[in-house]
Amino acid sequence: MKQVFPLPGRPWWSGLPPAAGAAVMAAGILSVGMHLIGREVLSLAALVLAAALWLVLAAAFVERLVADRGRFRAEADTPAALIGVAATTVLGTRLSQLGWQALAAVLLALATVLWPWLLLSVIRNWKRRMPGAVFLVCVATEGLAVLAATLAAALHHDWLAQAALGAFCLGLLLYALALVHFDFREVVRGAGDHWVAGGALAISALAASKLTASPVWTGSAHTALRWATLVTLVLSLGWYALLLAAELRQWRPHYDIRRWATVFPLGMTAVACLSAAVPTGVGWLSPLGEVLLWIAAGAWLLTFTAFLATHPGRRQP
Repeated sequence: MKQVFPLPGRPWWSGLPPAAGAAVMAAGILSVGMHLIGREVLSLAALVLAAALWLVLAAAFVERLVADRGRFRAEADTPAALIGVAATTVLGTRLSQLGWQALAAVLLALATVLWPWLLLSVIRNWKRRMPGAVFLVCVATEGLAVLAATLAAALHHDWLAQAALGAFCLGLLLYALALVHFDFREVVRGAGDHWVAGGALAISALAASKLTASPVWTGSAHTALRWATLVTLVLSLGWYALLLAAELRQWRPHYDIRRWATVFPLGMTAVACLSAAVPTGVGWLSPLGEVLLWIAAGAWLLTFTAFLATHPGRRQP
């Protein structure tokens, strides 16, 4: 990936590419997971980091929108543009867990406003063979479903649960469309974002588990959502095993900013398992999710260490 530097006189964070948003998603989902297993100190530390990174990237987004429209339009055509939507929903989900429903609702509104415009821009520029970032069309949409379902449970708004169901179904359709455009050679040569192929199914499973737990859906609808949770979760675990085997077969230890897009699916798969255990009645998913969460935390540390080794200090102009 080509390194982007800010122009003279511009703030350093203006050079950050949209792919940097995966770092927000990685820290955010670890915060969600640590909360689920009762590790509140680690959860809050990850949340503070995710929120700080989100603010930096939001500033970069606004700065490009105002001062560098050419670059803004070019980046809006790439799948990585949707990382901002996904990162916003992940952060909002964790804030809702803290009881900050008003702020979480604001983030849901912001993500919802950005989502259709960016989604259409990305899809219009799809090519025949795309990297793993193509699955961000699903991740961003399912992120809306997760946050909407979370707020529906917290605020007891049935209409939010219904909106979450619509986003969940659309996300599955977008996953199928992205799969058609995915370059499967990325499995063995990808720089990190190829893991989103599995992470997209994991966040779909998380959305389904939250819908399954909702009292809005009963009878056959509840049964269908339970099976949707289990099927998407099993498929995401299948991707997990395949991608891990490919990593071990062809080791890629060098740092790439897209490696944060590896950490997020690892954490999301763990959170999906933890969240699905109770509503599906499959108890062993909980200990599996805890193991996977610590693996994701280890991957975060390795990626951060590689980042520090690659960027020992910022050059002075």
